[in-house]
Amino acid sequence: MTFTTPDLCDRFAGTHHLQIADPMFRAFGGHSRFCGPITTIKVFEDNVLIRQTLEEKSTDGVLVIDGGGSHRCALLGGNLSRLACDNGWAGIIVYGCIRDSVEISALPIGIRALHTHPLKSHKRGTGDRDKQISFAGINFRTGFYAYADEDGIVVSDNKLV
Repeated sequence: MTFTTPDLCDRFAGTHHLQIADPMFRAFGGHSRFCGPITTIKVFEDNVLIRQTLEEKSTDGVLVIDGGGSHRCALLGGNLSRLACDNGWAGIIVYGCIRDSVEISALPIGIRALHTHPLKSHKRGTGDRDKQISFAGINFRTGFYAYADEDGIVVSDNKLV
């Protein structure tokens, strides 16, 4: 990847609508930097819709999951992260927790989440996809572009690099 979020801010802040995430996420996965078009999901302690979405092929997409900030279970683990890699996803941003962090650290994907939690989520099949979701000071929409690196997360209405 040939971008940094500070460079994107310096270059595009005056000419494009950029949103910058509040610094609340921890980095997981083997890639510290990722970018791509966003797909949004809103769930609460239920990862069925996450699995269904990650089963779809993607070309460097970024799945953004509004998990309500729950710290009571993990929405993503090693199996789903491996599935995401196999299907071409570049990254995942989780407003919630993950598990299997050591396993995930060896995978070729970038993941941001609030924390880790050992308990798996429920399997009810509830949630919404491709709706606007808001957390960390950002309004995420399917079709926007996410850029994440060691310094933060920047979201743009359109592709920057």
